[in-house]
Amino acid sequence: MREQPFHPPDLPIINGRVYHLNLSPEELAPDIIIVGDPHRVNFIAENFLLQIEVNREHRGLRTVTGYTRWGQRVSITTSGMGTPSLEIVINEIVALHEIDFRNLKRKENYPTINIIRVGTSGGLQRDTQLGTLIITEYAVGLDNTGLFYDAPHPDRNCSKLEDVVKDALTGVISEDSRFKNKIHPYASKAHPQVVKALEESALELGVPFKRGITVSNSGFFANQGRSVSRIPPTVPDIDVVLSRTDTRVENLKFENMEMEASFLLHFMFPLGHRAGAICPIIDKRPEEKFLYNYKEKVKEASLVALHALRRLREWT
Repeated sequence: MREQPFHPPDLPIINGRVYHLNLSPEELAPDIIIVGDPHRVNFIAENFLLQIEVNREHRGLRTVTGYTRWGQRVSITTSGMGTPSLEIVINEIVALHEIDFRNLKRKENYPTINIIRVGTSGGLQRDTQLGTLIITEYAVGLDNTGLFYDAPHPDRNCSKLEDVVKDALTGVISEDSRFKNKIHPYASKAHPQVVKALEESALELGVPFKRGITVSNSGFFANQGRSVSRIPPTVPDIDVVLSRTDTRVENLKFENMEMEASFLLHFMFPLGHRAGAICPIIDKRPEEKFLYNYKEKVKEASLVALHALRRLREWT
């Protein structure tokens, strides 16, 4: 471990701003919605923020900071697609709050960051309707980004989930595959207060939702069971396999698939910051269903997330 102060090759700061987001510490609020699509940042801001302080784009990453109608200062920022991009963004978000840019040392006191992912996802369960918002309680990462951060299991359910998913996938991978036994899932947990805040907000707003376990894939096509190219997928029908797998976690099923929640939760939980995810289901592939007007559901999820951020700040 390198000692502080941090050096520019490890944490590049240019003109008082972090390298990728191009933000200075005062430009980012500690209450944050994070989205994959940079255009979704402006979509949410235009619908819900009354006063805009910051609207900046750099390297395809957009951030807007402003105020909700109840006067809470929030930021909406882009993670990009997938956990590798999110790893860069979330490190810079934490650095913006925890590190003093004047001496490049970690502050003794810094605010608790509340961050909620609002994204879109594919549904896994037949009894969950298209458009339902899924509040993530646990996530299982099928990417390898989390494997480079040696965080302990948040609880015993995470350890169980890793074994359950590894066994399920290994059981359907061909014995002739060069990747047999080489997929190593990692499980992470949403902060319980974020789950509670999202549930209470959804109930208050009358929005249909379910709590569930989210699977974060390392890509969109074969990684989620879409066989579009001429190369066969390593895990045939991965979505169907997981939909039928017993999670061994009471009252929770594998509800949806997306590409970012696993690392967000894996990174934030051991740091003592609060993170969670709420994603509408916009497709159900086994039933050949797709929700074309999904922006309304993203808007719905964003409103729930903003109300949840208000609750979390009140609970701090």
